[in-house]
Amino acid sequence: MEKRSRWIPGAGVVTAGTLALAAALAGCGGSGGSQHPSDGKSATSPAAQPSPTKSYALSKPPQTIPSVRDFTPARGPGWKPSGGRVVISDAKLADDGKLIAGELKLGYGGTAKAGPGDVELALGGSGGPESYTMTVQGGQVRIVGPGEAGVFYGTRTLKQEVNGGATAPEGVVKDAPAKPQRGFMLDIARKNYTAGWIEDRIREIGDLKYNQLGLHFSDDQAFRIESDSHPEIVSPQHLTKAQVRSIVALAAQRHITVIPEIDSPGHLGAVINAHPSLQLRNAAGVPTRGAVDISNPQAAKIVDDLLREYAPLFPGAFWHLGGDEYQALVVANPEASFPQLAAAARQKYGPNATVQDLTTGWLNDRVATMKPYNRSLKAWNDGFFRGGIVQADKSLEVAYWTGKEIGARPPVEYLSAGRKMTNYNDEYLYYVLGQPNNFFYPTGQRIYESWTPLVVRGTTPVPAQYNDQILGGTFAVWSDFPNAQTEAQVAQGIYMPLRATVQKLWDPDKPPLTWTQFMALANRLGN
Repeated sequence: MEKRSRWIPGAGVVTAGTLALAAALAGCGGSGGSQHPSDGKSATSPAAQPSPTKSYALSKPPQTIPSVRDFTPARGPGWKPSGGRVVISDAKLADDGKLIAGELKLGYGGTAKAGPGDVELALGGSGGPESYTMTVQGGQVRIVGPGEAGVFYGTRTLKQEVNGGATAPEGVVKDAPAKPQRGFMLDIARKNYTAGWIEDRIREIGDLKYNQLGLHFSDDQAFRIESDSHPEIVSPQHLTKAQVRSIVALAAQRHITVIPEIDSPGHLGAVINAHPSLQLRNAAGVPTRGAVDISNPQAAKIVDDLLREYAPLFPGAFWHLGGDEYQALVVANPEASFPQLAAAARQKYGPNATVQDLTTGWLNDRVATMKPYNRSLKAWNDGFFRGGIVQADKSLEVAYWTGKEIGARPPVEYLSAGRKMTNYNDEYLYYVLGQPNNFFYPTGQRIYESWTPLVVRGTTPVPAQYNDQILGGTFAVWSDFPNAQTEAQVAQGIYMPLRATVQKLWDPDKPPLTWTQFMALANRLGN
């Protein structure tokens, strides 16, 4: 998205040539603001443009998190919520209208014509579904976007602009995210988080224009959501389905998709506790922690039962299949250590098939299970293997989290093969409770100053030619040592990293504020 005006505190507007445009705003319709300077044309001739209102200084761009990507300043009083209403042009925007009306203590007028002091929400214009244009002019605000999500993001910008009694600046914001996937992932399997705490995080990330919430709810330690098909695997502390429905509904109101993850064939200790016969054992009979024996058809049946059960509970467009850290593949000779897996691989895929092929086949079988539900499917990068007879389904998106494991493939291997990828870089974006295995709590400053979506593994970016294949990024909280922090401490610890991450996902350019300024803004805006 083109930038026309950037403002740095104390430096004023740093892009010239917008005065004539700002003057023309007085004659603009409510639908969208001014022409781009590069268009070389204007809706009115220079002679027809009204003179600027001399009693007002030229406005400065709003300070928001994430920062708006394009602002055309104007002269005028701006807008404050004072006695006006929120009105909508389309009934589809009713929830967004009621939400911002309540937040700004305005009346809600429903489908009506905007009057003095009002905020109007409308569908229309061009651009992506998450783009929007916000015009502050003549004592009114008009937010218009091609999709409901974009209009919602416009209301988030307005909410931040007027925070603490401030004034929304006169002028036109044109805004859209650089990346379509902006996620926050929470490991609720290892640590029981209350429904109320999760809902608070939804409200927080919604205001920050995140659009995904990942829930990793099954692991070795616990299984955290009520199940009708397999109640025997559910841990005593868990979310009921009613609570999950409330979480999903609140997320949908904030245009956030909840992405469930039932990780398999590893990380299934909670299932194994109830079904010990499914545990993988080596040739000497030694059990492998968390891993199911994928040569046993009952293992696949239970996982597929759960996938089918939860698909209606999580109706969003995405699903995470896991696929990481299957311990059968970390030994020197998987075929010798696990002869039952080797035999099953040969039986299913031919005489030259290996345990790796059987593991990839397991992942592909789960893809087939989810096919009727029309989801975009993710799997961890260490669930995709080099070589072999069986290749991972081409539709799978790579959730790239680490390059630290033995034999880990670099991101470019996936990208050069045409795979799409989401950035979960554990060097920057992993908040691991208790800081085990050389993990350290990430700082917002480090993310803000040195991470970008192209920095997928370690600290080195992939070539820019792959930018479009990297769909976004996710900041992840893992609960390895659940008692290391309380819920309140987690919320405090991730406060600035969440803000830094979304700034870099929304706007690919160098941030307009220094880290000190950004931190001060975050503390001023709060939630």
